[in-house]
This record gives sequence, structure tokens and C-alpha cells, in this order.
Amino acid sequence: MSTRAPDRRPPDRGFAAELRDAVTLRAFALISGVLLLQLGFILSYIGAFHSPTPHRIPVAVVAPPAVAGQAVARVNALQGRPLEARTAPGEQQARRDILRRDVDAAIIVDPRGGTDTLLVASAAGPALAGTATDVAHRLETAQGRRVTVVDIRPPGPKDGRGLSSFYLVIGWVVGGYLAAAILAVAGGARPANARRTVIRLAALALYAVVSGLGGALVAGPVLGALPGHFFPVWGIGALVVFAAAAATAALQTLFGLVGIGLAILLFVVLGNPSAGGAYPLALLPPFWRAIGGWLPTGAATTAVRNTVYFSGNATAHALWVLAGWALVGTAVALAVSALRPRASAPAAGAASAGGG
Repeated sequence: MSTRAPDRRPPDRGFAAELRDAVTLRAFALISGVLLLQLGFILSYIGAFHSPTPHRIPVAVVAPPAVAGQAVARVNALQGRPLEARTAPGEQQARRDILRRDVDAAIIVDPRGGTDTLLVASAAGPALAGTATDVAHRLETAQGRRVTVVDIRPPGPKDGRGLSSFYLVIGWVVGGYLAAAILAVAGGARPANARRTVIRLAALALYAVVSGLGGALVAGPVLGALPGHFFPVWGIGALVVFAAAAATAALQTLFGLVGIGLAILLFVVLGNPSAGGAYPLALLPPFWRAIGGWLPTGAATTAVRNTVYFSGNATAHALWVLAGWALVGTAVALAVSALRPRASAPAAGAASAGGG
């Protein structure tokens, strides 16, 4: 004789009840936030890249004293001010200015012939060198002259279009904020006390050292894209990873789960297009040009690129920016978690016992 198993399916509560359970007010708010981030991503990237326009690219002009002033004035009088010229006493000084990152290009005027020379360093960004070349060609053609382009510092043979520094930094920044987000979500989006925050920050610091090492190994010895500067690149990597992680930890401490979205807004939506990777800052619209050097992605891209190709010149500002994000993020995370009132475990336990 067989017995029929009882039907243990939950009762049908109707579509409206299931909808209320599936789409809560909190879920709706979070999805709305994701939609805003998505639209911001589209707006930021297209807004930054849809129409790159040169804006006062610094250039040096080398010419005899009798014509140097006229040459500089002619360059600065170009419509829209795509270039901002100043004089240099000679070609060697102009080359040094480019390699020190004081200027992005140099025009060497030959008054005895019909051909001038444009010096560029495409390792600082092929788009920037190409734009300077185009502007110089237009300028020289209008004067009935020609220009020869000399690239005094091209990207490495395995660095493609000079974008390896940018992609390396993106990987580091993503790793930093994801590590902080995972640590927070795994134990609750809001750290309960300062002790737990110290433990998380220490773990993130260790992760930053390992992450910086891994990125430097991949970009240098493994792929050969950025060779010859292993230890400085490792140090920059550790700093940028911890800066992104500490800032994310601070945002999570302040705003809970929403802090992760704010970190993505800062580091991805705003940070990537303004970093000077695909297009250098001089080609970006004013908003992205203004914020690029103050966000971790832009600062780190400058630091890595100038370390690898320009002997570490013009990296002080970038390193200070990264250190600032790391220090402020750490201080905010510690201060907020220490000042937040903690729930009393004994009181909670007594209440539970009384209820029993």
C-alpha cells in the first residue's frame, strides 16, 4: 500500500504579494542608484572623449632673437589658443624642457631655410603628440613653410600606443576599491568599531603591497611593456591601491553600502576619462581637465608614465595627491568608526534573556 507525500509547496499568495517581496523599497532605491551610475558613466565617457580639442598645449619656440618674439606671438594668436608658446634659448634646452615635462613640444625655427622642426615625446600620449603635429602643420602651411617631426621619446616597443601605464593603473584602482568593498560587505557594510576598522585597513595595506608587486611584475618582467623601473613602479602601485582602498573604506564607513557606489562614481565614472590615458588632459573639456590630476587614477597614470619614460620628472604633485587620498581615507574611516555609538552587547543579551 502506497502513501502519498504531503504537498509542501508554499501557498500561492498572489502576484501582488510576490511583487512586494521581490521588489522592496530598498531594492528599488539601490537599482535607481545603479541606473544613475550607468547614465553617469555614459555621460562622463562620451562627454570627455566625443570631441577632443587642444587647449593651450605648452610648447617651446627656438628661434633667433630677431624673430623669436614674432614666432611666439604667431603661435599664441592661433584661433582657440590650442598652443601656449614660450621661448627657449636653444634646441638642447628645448629637449630638456620636454623631458622634464615643462613643455609638451618644441618648434625649432630655421630662418635660413623653409623647413622647421617639431620636437615631440609621444610617450606622454600619442594623441597629444599627434595633435601638436597637426596644429604645427597648419601653422607652418599658412606661412608657406614645412615642418619635420622628431619624436625624442616614443613609447617602448611593447607599449603599443603608450597606454600601458593607464591600463596598469586602472587595474590597481579597481583592485583597491573592490578589496575594500568585499571586506566591508563580508562583515557588514558599516564597521562596528575602530578596532575592526584598523584590522581592515591593515589587511588592505598588505593587499596593496601584494597588488602593487603583481602589477609591476606583469607590466615589467612578464610582458615587457614597462621595463626597467620595477621597484619605483611597485611603490607607486602599492600607494595607489591603498589610496583607492582607504578612500572606499572611508565612504563605506560614512554611507554604508551606498559608499561603494560613490567609490565607483569617483574612481570609474569620473576618474577613468579624466586620467589622461586615452586623451591627455590638454585635449579634454574643462571639467575633466580640472579634476583629472586630483583623482587617484589621473595622479597614478602621471606618476607611472613619468617614472618610466621621463626619469621621474613632474611626479611630486601626483604622489602627494595619492598620499592625500590614502591619509584622508584612513583618518576618516578611523574617526567615524570610533565616534559612532556602539550597540551594547550585554544590554542586548539581558533583553533577550528577559524576553525568554
